Amino acid sequence: MGNVIVIGGGAAGLMAAYAAASRGQRVVLLEKNEKLGKKIYITGKGRCNVTNDCPPEEFLANVVRGGKFLTRAAYAFPPSRTMAFFEEQGLPLKVERGNRVFPVSDHASDVTKALERACLRAGVEIRFGETALEIERRENAVCAVRTQKTRFECDSVIVATGGLSYPSTGSTGDGYSFAEAMGHSCVPRVPSLVGIELAEDVSAAQGISLKNAVLTAKRGKKTVMSEMGELLFTHYGVSGPLVLTLSALVNRIPFSEISLSIDFKPALDEKKLEERLLRDFAERKNEMMKNVMRGLLPSGLNELVLRAARVSGSKQANSVTKEERRAILTALKAFPLTPTKLRGYEEAVVTSGGVELKEIDPATMESKLVKGLFFCGEVLDCDAFTGGFNLQIAFCTGYMAGENA
Repeated sequence: MGNVIVIGGGAAGLMAAYAAASRGQRVVLLEKNEKLGKKIYITGKGRCNVTNDCPPEEFLANVVRGGKFLTRAAYAFPPSRTMAFFEEQGLPLKVERGNRVFPVSDHASDVTKALERACLRAGVEIRFGETALEIERRENAVCAVRTQKTRFECDSVIVATGGLSYPSTGSTGDGYSFAEAMGHSCVPRVPSLVGIELAEDVSAAQGISLKNAVLTAKRGKKTVMSEMGELLFTHYGVSGPLVLTLSALVNRIPFSEISLSIDFKPALDEKKLEERLLRDFAERKNEMMKNVMRGLLPSGLNELVLRAARVSGSKQANSVTKEERRAILTALKAFPLTPTKLRGYEEAVVTSGGVELKEIDPATMESKLVKGLFFCGEVLDCDAFTGGFNLQIAFCTGYMAGENA
């Protein structure tokens, strides 16, 4: 029976501790906070989207980086096993739009409690307020973990320290330092699943949410993404589901190479939209443009569209020229935006980047460089779109690490 130390009591660490203890290992879990799963509490707006009820191949299709690496783990511990695990721990689940899985109670705290219960039943010793400072090794194998209070001798160490997103939960990037101290390389970290700041002032539309807009991103001539969905205007730029998805695709590309556009009226082609404009202008020919446009979009957005088309909102409809009408049409169908940067880690759902996957065995999550050293969860260079896929990465890599430690 070996001694396993798990550093980090989040989703991946708790699953790893449970899996290792279930195989008869002596497991000590070190958590620097005063409670477990601090980041779990804020996921899914406090409801916790635990996984996505889909087959392994669909889960892998939603992984942005690390899909090939995660293939073994995805089939060994697929979403169906994550769901079965929670129901066995007495947590009833429900499936919502987009196959997102939530606890029936809608309380993220119940997810943490279920993981904690599973660990305690399996015999895991949990130490709170215990900050790991250093992983020690003898020759080429781990031998101990030193904390600010004591030293734990061990045969295996599982690093499950998370990334950098939501630093208030304790995600301060310690795992990258441990990895580098052990000779591992780390891919530079960037925020992912986060809002995008714009060069343009869009504050007139702040708070306006569109249900069916098409957001297109191009890198030069190449289309990076063009999808219909939900979009939210904010004081700094844009957010909402479409933008979070886009952020995961462009967070490693220089923003100077990216251009964005929004189709506000995807249900109407240019010809039909032009007919609609002509009709509106004719019916309300003596009214100001800012009022005529009200039938098309919320007033804050109309202000942006007219500004982009260089047409004054106080201009009367009957004095709008053909060129100005074309400009309005273009602004409605391809409203141009200039992204400047991603919002920070305080708002990012996950961290993209992390421990280099080439240096980790995908069948076990063990380091190829140091015996007995394992990594799982967000500390790895793996990330996915929203919908429960990032927690599924945490659970399947955590399970694999625990099984093999």
